[in-house]
Amino acid sequence: MRVPGDVAGRRADALCTGITNAPLAIQTADCAPVGLVSRSGVVGVAHCGWRGLVAGVVQRTVDAMRTLGAGEIVAVVGPCIGPSEYEFGAADLLLLTDLFGPGVESRTQDGAPALDLPAAVGAACRQASVQVTASLGACTAANPDRYWSHRARGDVQRQAMVLWIEPASSRSAKDGE
Repeated sequence: MRVPGDVAGRRADALCTGITNAPLAIQTADCAPVGLVSRSGVVGVAHCGWRGLVAGVVQRTVDAMRTLGAGEIVAVVGPCIGPSEYEFGAADLLLLTDLFGPGVESRTQDGAPALDLPAAVGAACRQASVQVTASLGACTAANPDRYWSHRARGDVQRQAMVLWIEPASSRSAKDGE
């Protein structure tokens, strides 16, 4: 059995846990950070870029959470690059539309083919039987004063999404306030 900190500093596209007080963090610049939560005491985070979506990062994370006892899972999607800023090659775009449907295909503000990454993440969540309950909807490339974007500006900094499970006693005290 792992304890908090066992995987600290390692690189991964997803993590999940059923252990309290074990923060999970995922860093992104233009890819979508996705937080996955189950009321049965299991949480997960996933770094969802187009390659990760093709590789099944959402489904694999959900499968791992269910192995830990997760029941119904909901998702929260953080800021990521928007379709108006995400020009995409035709062959790779076709691969994604084959996997997730035509709703992931878009156009940039200049009219070039583009990937709608938030739509692709939503489709991957639906395929994994996960409901997206919140999506920040902010474009990292279009908001330089608020978010970092490697694709738009070559930023080396990253946003982070952090999730953890509080002990039941902490949750009870906060619920009673």
